[in-house]
Amino acid sequence: MTILFSILLFLAVLVGFLLFLALIIKKEYSIERDITINKSKEEVFDYIKIMRNQEKYNVWVMKDPNVKLVYTGIDGTEGFTCAWEGNKQAGKGEQEFKKIEDGTSLNIELRFERPFKNIAQTYLYTKTVGENQTNLKWQMVGKNKFPMNLMNIIIDGLLGKDLDKSLNNVKQILERN
Repeated sequence: MTILFSILLFLAVLVGFLLFLALIIKKEYSIERDITINKSKEEVFDYIKIMRNQEKYNVWVMKDPNVKLVYTGIDGTEGFTCAWEGNKQAGKGEQEFKKIEDGTSLNIELRFERPFKNIAQTYLYTKTVGENQTNLKWQMVGKNKFPMNLMNIIIDGLLGKDLDKSLNNVKQILERN
């Protein structure tokens, strides 16, 4: 009985500590990665502004080879959406071009339904850094409600590696052509 009580006490203290931690951790998060691509700013921007191209470079879209994608609107324009429904890794939701500053930046709103409901903003920025060299920056910002904000402790590591892989995929695709 003493061992069972000790285990239960330990679990109660652990859960209490995690809930206390969630109370003091910021609810907002921001993740940012960038890469230099040996192509002109126009070539890079023209590629990333076509949402359908994400099927070739975005690791989240590629998590489920059988993901169902439904596109609505004119690709590369504000208001264009892509709804997805996939396996446990891909989840369900949609993304929409909210604002496009031609040649410079994209603002994409992500609306997640599964595995949990949430909204995040993704920004992609292009900047010339040399002759036929472009810096592509990908930023994701959002907010997690209590107690899900506990994930903010590790979210940069989790999502950051996926951003790095996706950016490397864009680089490989564009520099191959």
